[in-house]
Amino acid sequence: MIRLENITRSFGSLQVLKGINLEVEKGEIVSITGPSGAGKTTLLQIMGSLDRPDSGHVLYNGRDITSLDEKELSAFRNKHIGFVFQFHQLLPEFTAIENIAIPMLIAGNSMKQANSRAKELLELLGLQDRADHKPSELSGGEKQRIAVARALANQPDVILADEPSGSLDTRNKEELHKLFFSLRDMLGQTFVIVTHDESLASMTDRTIHLLDGVISG
Repeated sequence: MIRLENITRSFGSLQVLKGINLEVEKGEIVSITGPSGAGKTTLLQIMGSLDRPDSGHVLYNGRDITSLDEKELSAFRNKHIGFVFQFHQLLPEFTAIENIAIPMLIAGNSMKQANSRAKELLELLGLQDRADHKPSELSGGEKQRIAVARALANQPDVILADEPSGSLDTRNKEELHKLFFSLRDMLGQTFVIVTHDESLASMTDRTIHLLDGVISG
C-alpha cells in the first residue's frame, strides 16, 4: 500500500536518511524505533508528505506523491493520512466534537455530515460523554483518544503516529496501545508508529530499526 523507494534527506551537511526502502501493507501495524537522531521523525514526516525527500519516491497504492505540488499534497494528506502526535495538538478553543469535525470540514463535508461522523467516532472510542468538553477539561488519555478520532475522521489509508504515548502515564499508555490494535481489528486500519516504547514495539506486526539513517537488522 505504501512504498518508499531510496529516500534520502539532508539538513545542511548532515545526511539524516541514506537511501531508505520500505513497504507497509494495508492493515499492518508497523513500529519505527531507534536512538534519538536516527531519522525516525524525518522518515515519518516524509511518509506523511509533511516534508519532501532530497531524492527517492513515496508511493501510495502506486501513486507517486513526491510529484504533487503543495496544493495537491495538502488535499491528498487531508483525505488519505491521519496524524497522531505526542502532545495531541488539539485546538484549545474548540470542543472534542469540533476538533474531530475540522478535517472533514476542510475536506468539503457539510457541518451535518462532519458532526454525524464525529459522533460515531466518539461512540466508537467510548467518549460520547466528552463531546462538548474542551481539551482543558479532558484527561491526558482522553485528549489522545480524541486525537486518534480526529485522525480517523476522513477514513485515511494510514495513521502515522509520532511517540503517541510518550506523554501518558502507564495506564493510559496501555489503553492507547490496545486502542490501535482494536481499530485495526474493527476497521482494518493501518498504523505506522514512531516510538521509544519497547512494550509497544514488541506488540506490533513488524519493527523497523533505524540507525544512522539506514534500516538496520
